[in-house]
Amino acid sequence: MHLQHLCHIDTHVIRAMYSKETKTKLDELSLKLGYTFRQYELLLQAFRHSSYVNEQTDPKLEDNERLEFLGDAVLDLAVSHLLMDLFGDAREGDLSKYRAMVVDESGLYRVAKRLKLGECLFLGKGEEQSLGRKKPSILANTMEALLGALYLDAGFERTMEIIRVLFYPFLEKLGSRETPYDFKSLLQEYTQKSFKALPKYKLSDESGPAHDKTFRVELSLNEKLLAAGEGKSKKEAEQKAAKEAYYCLIGDPDL
Repeated sequence: MHLQHLCHIDTHVIRAMYSKETKTKLDELSLKLGYTFRQYELLLQAFRHSSYVNEQTDPKLEDNERLEFLGDAVLDLAVSHLLMDLFGDAREGDLSKYRAMVVDESGLYRVAKRLKLGECLFLGKGEEQSLGRKKPSILANTMEALLGALYLDAGFERTMEIIRVLFYPFLEKLGSRETPYDFKSLLQEYTQKSFKALPKYKLSDESGPAHDKTFRVELSLNEKLLAAGEGKSKKEAEQKAAKEAYYCLIGDPDL
């Protein structure tokens, strides 16, 4: 939807879109991005959640899902470019692993949270009441929609430079197996996409005195045991099991 389509939108929707508070927050976002949108409607669309659009009377009003689809592809391509530059000698499997670690929901959520994208969202009443502005999935999807809007407005090269800045904290930590990361989230996203299934965790052993216990957790997928992990807490054991399972699934030869 382009700027000229605004004439077809209900007056109360335009007021909501262009309220002083919304304009201020979007201007602040532009400063953080270092970019000012030429097609302001694209920026607005990036923040229109489907729950909001479903409550409006104009059937031509678009939510951000198409931009999200585009932004996902743009992010994959941009990060692939950046990784090729950063790791000139890396193998394809390593590059795929690194890209997955950067572009998963957890990484997108953290960037979206840092940019305070939740403050700019247009949500329906239900999502507003259920704290949709803070939901990782909504914020991650909005981040992708924003990147899709940037691509349409600024082109790929400019968008890639913005992505380089936004995701640099993740890119600079890659290459180390000690990189602190939420492998449970990473594994869950990978198995959902690749196997349409979720990993299951089972506490298989608990040993040691009460003040110094060691927990062992087994991880399975589709009833098949994939990995196990040990730690001083169930959470640590689950993370270690998830890390082992993730690297096994993507074929890391050094595991």
